[in-house]
Amino acid sequence: MEFILYQGTAPNRHGRFPGVFALANGLAAAGALDRADLAWHRTANAAANALYPDPTLATPDCYALPGARSWFKVSATHLLEMTQGYLRLLDKYGIGWIELRSTSPGTIMHEDEVQVVVVPVDTEEHRDGFRAPLHETR
Repeated sequence: MEFILYQGTAPNRHGRFPGVFALANGLAAAGALDRADLAWHRTANAAANALYPDPTLATPDCYALPGARSWFKVSATHLLEMTQGYLRLLDKYGIGWIELRSTSPGTIMHEDEVQVVVVPVDTEEHRDGFRAPLHETR
């Protein structure tokens, strides 16, 4: 099975690469979105929260280990389509992002119908499992 991760191209102050939803939430929290985009963001977040499970409800400690990340399953086409709106929002505000794909993103801490939460395995073999970004903005 193949998995997809969308993340920023620049690390945050903790040295981590935030995911697409964290980047969009950061823009909203900073007051950087115009009124229309803020309204879209609120509606999109509400829809996503209603449609997709929060991994921490099923596996409370799934993000407890350093580097734990959520990867989408390629079979989650509706979620991937919804994510495109977030990517367009990031593009509009000049926030760089990349798409990563892997068949083995790490040790699975949680799995549901649309995603896995994994802790990456820091080995050369594991890093070779990632494919080059399909999109990058600057």
